[in-house]
Amino acid sequence: MRLKHSFAVLLLAGTSLIATGCMQATSPATGRTFSTSVTEAQENKIGADEHPKILAEFGGAYSEKPALNTYIDSVGQFVAATAERQDVKYTFTVLNSSDINAFALPGGYVYVTRGLLGLAVNEAEVAGVLGHEIGHVNARHTAERMGQQQKAQIGATLGTLLGAVLGGEQGAQMMGALSTEVAQNYLGKYSQEQEFEADSLGVRYLKRATYDPQAMATFLGALNADTHLEARLAGNEAAADAYSMKQSHPRTADRVQQAINQAGPAAPGAMIARNEYLTKIDGMLWGDDPNDGVVKGREFIHPGLRFTFTAPPGFKLQNQPSQVVGQGDNAAMIFDLAPDNVGDLATYVQSQWNPKAKIADVQRTTVNGMDAATGTAQGKVGNSAATFRLIAVRFPDNHVYRFLFAAPVNTFGGMDQAFWNSANTFRQLAANEATGYKPMRIRLVEVKQGDTIEGLASRMVVPEAKVDWFKVLNRLDQGQPLQAGQLVKIVSY
Repeated sequence: MRLKHSFAVLLLAGTSLIATGCMQATSPATGRTFSTSVTEAQENKIGADEHPKILAEFGGAYSEKPALNTYIDSVGQFVAATAERQDVKYTFTVLNSSDINAFALPGGYVYVTRGLLGLAVNEAEVAGVLGHEIGHVNARHTAERMGQQQKAQIGATLGTLLGAVLGGEQGAQMMGALSTEVAQNYLGKYSQEQEFEADSLGVRYLKRATYDPQAMATFLGALNADTHLEARLAGNEAAADAYSMKQSHPRTADRVQQAINQAGPAAPGAMIARNEYLTKIDGMLWGDDPNDGVVKGREFIHPGLRFTFTAPPGFKLQNQPSQVVGQGDNAAMIFDLAPDNVGDLATYVQSQWNPKAKIADVQRTTVNGMDAATGTAQGKVGNSAATFRLIAVRFPDNHVYRFLFAAPVNTFGGMDQAFWNSANTFRQLAANEATGYKPMRIRLVEVKQGDTIEGLASRMVVPEAKVDWFKVLNRLDQGQPLQAGQLVKIVSY
């Protein structure tokens, strides 16, 4: 979270490019035909137009290690050189995000997060991720989706805008914030058929580039292990997929393995490049960048702006460039910054925070000695009726911060106290507290004779589940043994 104002952005795929009719197109990679109104030239324009929005949504490119960006671009260009569409100019970007994600925009814009790079253990796995996204570009899956969903998108967006005008703006804001990927808003979810095509194409490109295609399966296994660990630590393992990039990439291990098997055996001596890769990510940031705030379980700490708060029990927080978003069991929250020059807080909550909303029960109050005001509103989150708790707090530096909580109407009464308790954890950090947060980084350790998983994991600085994290980051979660001389990752300062 940076010190800037939050606003909800509604994206309609290809709004400026919508045509009145569709044409038949053929995928250069698969030979399959589909209907679309988007030409390849228009795809290039879409990618170029959306690229700055992706950078803004994910906190920009990861610029701390320029050599890492150069390395990932070289791997991507190497894989792309084996693909069918040689007319595409590819741009590979490492995003400064701790999320584990990868996606592609039309026109050859391919993105991986540093969170994903921290989970991967070799170059072949990253090449597999990039190959999968290159497969989406070569198969023109976005153009196909835009042809299929154009009318539905127009109707849905008009409905959302109408709801905002009629007083559902808080719900529209909540839904916009909870959809955490501009790319997902833009592209939606790929179908199982499209994902299988992208896997098949990715395997094809890996083999042509002499990588071991099994790396695609091993990374999917790591992704599953990571998402289940994240969900378990958030107290909601039953909803593990909600924490995963699998939301926008609905893939299964069986389908990935099927794609690998169909491609036939890998070439003798196929590349994995484990140590080469690990040395490239040594020293890379892991987790949140302290300059933008840090999520530690349910706690959010911003050393630069000198504040902290704790989300309600059961919530999982996600730090976004302009806000902090939290999701719980059938409840949600947004924390952000109000516009400058807010006057009386009660007046602000009553009529200025959202002039179109009807705010009830407005009260003046305090939060840890800071002036505050609160109120409630009725609206919808998606298609569900919800009650909202709005709380505005004036910080000692005169900035006004806002908590927006939401729960279904029938459960709000039982959750409102937890919302209040969360807001009342909002406080200013002392100077020594603010300087005490160091960025966590991936560090390499060479395994010595006699080293144990538990001993190496004890050197991790993660706040909980040290052994579990060590196993997931190093592919040791299935009982694999350590070997002397092996390079492993730990999270340290």
